[in-house]
Amino acid sequence: MKHTKKPLKFKSPKLEWSFTSKKLSLYGGIAPIMDYLKRIELPDEFDALFPTPAHQARKFSLTHLMLSVVLSSLSGVNRLTGIATFTWDPLIQSALGLVNGLNKDVISTEFKRLGQAGARLLDDMFGYRVKQELEASELEEITVDADSTVQTVYGKQEGAGKGFNPKKRGAWSYHPMIAFASEQKLVINTWFRTGKAYTSNGIVEFLKQTVNYIPEGVKIFFRADSGFFNGELFDYLESLGWSYLVKVKFKGLSEFLKKQQWTILDGHSNTWVCEFSYKAKGWTKARTLKAVRQVKKYEPREEFGRTVLVPVYQYACYCSTLALDVWATHEKYCERSVSETWIEQVKNQLFAGSTLTNNFWANDILWQLGVFSYNLSVMMRLGDEELQKEEHRTFSNWFIKIAAEIHGRHRSPQIQLYKYHPFRQRWEAFAAQLAV
Repeated sequence: MKHTKKPLKFKSPKLEWSFTSKKLSLYGGIAPIMDYLKRIELPDEFDALFPTPAHQARKFSLTHLMLSVVLSSLSGVNRLTGIATFTWDPLIQSALGLVNGLNKDVISTEFKRLGQAGARLLDDMFGYRVKQELEASELEEITVDADSTVQTVYGKQEGAGKGFNPKKRGAWSYHPMIAFASEQKLVINTWFRTGKAYTSNGIVEFLKQTVNYIPEGVKIFFRADSGFFNGELFDYLESLGWSYLVKVKFKGLSEFLKKQQWTILDGHSNTWVCEFSYKAKGWTKARTLKAVRQVKKYEPREEFGRTVLVPVYQYACYCSTLALDVWATHEKYCERSVSETWIEQVKNQLFAGSTLTNNFWANDILWQLGVFSYNLSVMMRLGDEELQKEEHRTFSNWFIKIAAEIHGRHRSPQIQLYKYHPFRQRWEAFAAQLAV
C-alpha cells in the first residue's frame, strides 16, 4: 500500500433538492400492518362498537380516528398535532381510506363526545382481545404483574392532580394502574386514574374486572411491589385461589426487622434470612412474611479509641403464599423488574399518555389506544422468537419507518419500497408472516 503524507479531506457533492415527487411516505411498514389489522377484524370491531351516522358533510368515521391514533402510536408519533400531520402522509391516507388528513381539533372533539361510556367500551374490547390471545397460547399458568406509573402533565388537564411523582416532585400528573400477563408481555388490563390516587387505590375492583379477561381454568400467580401491600387485596386473592407475592411496606418496617431472628444464608457470607408470622391492623388473619438482610456497605465508626468498620444493612420483606424458601421468594420477586421495561415501552415508545386534551375521558381513550398499540406490537411478533426479544422502537426502526413511494389510484395504490433496504429479506419474511 502506498503511503502519503497528504491528509484526507472531507469531500461531498453539492446536494440539489426540489419539491417534485408527488407521493412519498415515511412509513412503508404500515401497509402490511394495516392488512394485519384488517385480518384480525379490528376496523370492523371499531365500526360495530362506535357506529358513525353517514351524511354528506362527514368524510371520516370514529374508526378512522381510532385507527389514526393506533397507527401513529406504532409509528412513534404522538400529540394531537403530530397525529393530524401523520394522517396527511399519502400512504396513511391510502391505508385508512381518507381523502384528506384529519384536523387535530376533530380528534379531540370526537373523543370528548364519547366520554366515559366510550372509554369503558374500549376497556372491554381490548380486554377480551387479550383474552383471545391468552386462550390461543394455551398457557396453563399465567403471572399477573401489577404496577402503577406516573404520567406527568404540563398543564391543568381535567382529572390530573398532585400526588407521588418520583421524577418531578409536586408536578401534576395522572397515575394509571396496569397489569401484565408476563409470559406474553401483554397488558391484560389498565385503568387511567387521577394523579392523586395512591398506588393500590381500587386494586380489588380492578382485579374483579381483570378476571374477566383471563381464560378459565388457568393457574394464576399475582406479583406486585410494596404499593400493593394491602390486606383487602390479600383476602380477595385468596378467595380467587391465586398465589401471590407482594413486597411489604409499613411504617417502622426497618426497625421491626432488626428485632427478628436472622439466619445466615448458606454460601452467602453477607446475606441473612428470616421468616415470621405477622398480622397488620385491620387484617382478617395473620400471614407469613419472609425477609432478606444484606450488607449494603461498611462505614467507619470510632469505638474505644480505634476505628472499626460497621456493616450497614438493607432489607427486603415479602408477603407470599408461594411454597418457596426465603431466598427463592426473593429471587422470584426480582424477576418482576422486567415489567418496568414494558411500562417504559408503553409510555416512551408507544407514547401512551403523552397525547392529551383538557378532558379526562378523552385522555382515558387516548391512553387505552396507546396501550392497545403496545399490545398489537407484541401480538404481531409472538410467532417469532427473535422479534419477541426486540423492544418496539427497534422493531419500528427497521420495519415501520421505511421510505416508500406510492403509485396508482387512491383506491388501489401500489407501494414501492427502497430496493436496497438493509433488512429487506427480514422485512419481506415478517410481512409474509403478518399476512397468514
